[in-house]
Amino acid sequence: MHSRSTRSRRPRTTADRLAAAVRWAGRLLCWTLAVAMPAAAAEAVVAPQADCWQAAWQAPWYLVPVWALAWAVLRIREKYVAGRDDEEDVPADFDRAA
Repeated sequence: MHSRSTRSRRPRTTADRLAAAVRWAGRLLCWTLAVAMPAAAAEAVVAPQADCWQAAWQAPWYLVPVWALAWAVLRIREKYVAGRDDEEDVPADFDRAA
C-alpha cells in the first residue's frame, strides 16, 4: 500500500543523494520563477499600494540567483561524481582506435 515499502532497500549512494539535491534545487528555482513572474506582472499592471508589496514582489527575484547558483554547483558536482564513476567502468582497450 505504501510506496516506500515497495521500493528496494539498497543503500543510497553519493550519486543518488546528489541527483535528489539537484532535482530539489531545480524545483525551487522553477517555483521561484513561477511566483516571481506573475508578481512582476502584477506590479507592472496593477501597481498595488499595500505597504508590504514593494518588498514582497521583489523577494522571489532575489532568490532566483541563489537557487540558480545552488543548482549549478550541485549539477557540476553531480557531473563530476558521475564522470569519476564512469572512468572505473571503461574497458582497458577503450582508448584504442577502431
